[in-house]
Amino acid sequence: MAASKSTTAKATKTTAKTKPVSKTVKKTESKKTNEKKRILFVASESTPFIATGGLAEVIGSLSVALAATDKFDVRVVIPLYSDIKKEYRDKFTYLGNFYVHLAWRNQYCGIFSYEKDGVIYYFIDNEFYFKRPGCYGYYDDGERFAFFSRSVLELMPFLNFYPDVMHCHDWQAALAAIYLKTNYCFREEYQYIRALFTIHNIEYQGQYSLDLLCDLFDIYGEYRYLVEYNNSINLMKGAIECCERFSTVSPRYAQEIKDPYYAHGLDPIIRNNEFKLCGILNGIDDVGYNCALDSHLFANFTSDDFSNKAICKSELQKMLNLPVKQDTPIISMVSRLVSHKGLDLVTNVIEELLQDDVQVVILGTGDAHFEGFFSGLAKKYPDKLSANIVFNSDLSRKIYSGSDIFLMPSKSEPCGLSQMIACRYGTIPVVRETGGLFDSIQPLHNGYTFTNYNAHDMLYVIRQAMSDYKNKTEWAKLMYRAATTDFSWSHSAKDYAALYLDMLK
Repeated sequence: MAASKSTTAKATKTTAKTKPVSKTVKKTESKKTNEKKRILFVASESTPFIATGGLAEVIGSLSVALAATDKFDVRVVIPLYSDIKKEYRDKFTYLGNFYVHLAWRNQYCGIFSYEKDGVIYYFIDNEFYFKRPGCYGYYDDGERFAFFSRSVLELMPFLNFYPDVMHCHDWQAALAAIYLKTNYCFREEYQYIRALFTIHNIEYQGQYSLDLLCDLFDIYGEYRYLVEYNNSINLMKGAIECCERFSTVSPRYAQEIKDPYYAHGLDPIIRNNEFKLCGILNGIDDVGYNCALDSHLFANFTSDDFSNKAICKSELQKMLNLPVKQDTPIISMVSRLVSHKGLDLVTNVIEELLQDDVQVVILGTGDAHFEGFFSGLAKKYPDKLSANIVFNSDLSRKIYSGSDIFLMPSKSEPCGLSQMIACRYGTIPVVRETGGLFDSIQPLHNGYTFTNYNAHDMLYVIRQAMSDYKNKTEWAKLMYRAATTDFSWSHSAKDYAALYLDMLK
């Protein structure tokens, strides 16, 4: 968005400077907000505006679920990316602009707002940083999200909105928690704010060279120890050290990241701070993923009547040029094609599996090695395997609803949403017992599990599921239990609500 006239900018700067909140004012506000605690989500993406993965779904769904409890004033702040659809951008309200100081830079920051489903969304506008395709993967991502995080702190006096809890998500928002407890900790109005940091994937930690500490991140000597780790800057480490609490997206993952096998080098920091760690299982949008209403499906059905699922299956087979065989189980994977998703287990035994009466459907993109492997295998077994090396949300819904078994053999999985979505469509998950897969899928209640990261252990459980599939009566009961498992955000929202209130004691 273009900047407003300089007079507007000056007026806004003046307003921002003249809104300090005195102790007396803050106490008065606290009384007024006893009924509704103020929560500010700080994240790099959120549905329905921009999404690259599960993080966006969490922000978009959890904020709405918390707002629906009527106990919280929930607001979300994300960057104003150029990829945000025009249908939303046209509805945004321009609130004004100010300038953000970051080391030697003084950058324009425009603020837009939009209210939806009881949540107020704020969008940080700076075309130099965010007028680009996509969200991530640029050489200056560190600077981009440092600016974003600093803008969040400057946004508070501009709006005269100081949250009770600032909930930051993943490394892109880590600096908001760090700045709150360092550069801004001497300001009266910021001293009441509690910080919660949620790790959605510990593999991505925001690591940079130490020589960028002052020039890029505006962090100086006295605070260097907070972000320094293994002779580099580690923003996730800094957020863990600075926040009052930190969490993961499943209880099992909270335990796993204390172990070097899962922690990608951060396990000593996790163990040192485990007194403020908890794990809360993500949910899914149970309205959006509803087999009775989903317009993407070939035919709708319900958990009480799965008869139309047969139509979804046969139409999927036709669409993917597979033989139409109702009694042949379809095993599907909707996944990023990367090693930690367990793809090496699959490549190890898939040709052995394809000797059975089975069809396999794969959807996703990722490493060239896996893309090439499955594409080649589809040519070798055209009647058995369909490899769709694309990102296609419409096709994913058709695959979820038309499959019988959903395979998710992840090496690590902080939470995972696909296994929950599969359950909603009566497709039975086969998962490895790790992270959120362990917390969400119970053997023979709503799916199948295996423990060891071993290809033939996985194959054994897949064949057990295929054998059980032949018993249509028992399989129908399993489908019903899976489809009626409550993966809604209501449970998670209650847990987060309890966590927020505990932090404010």
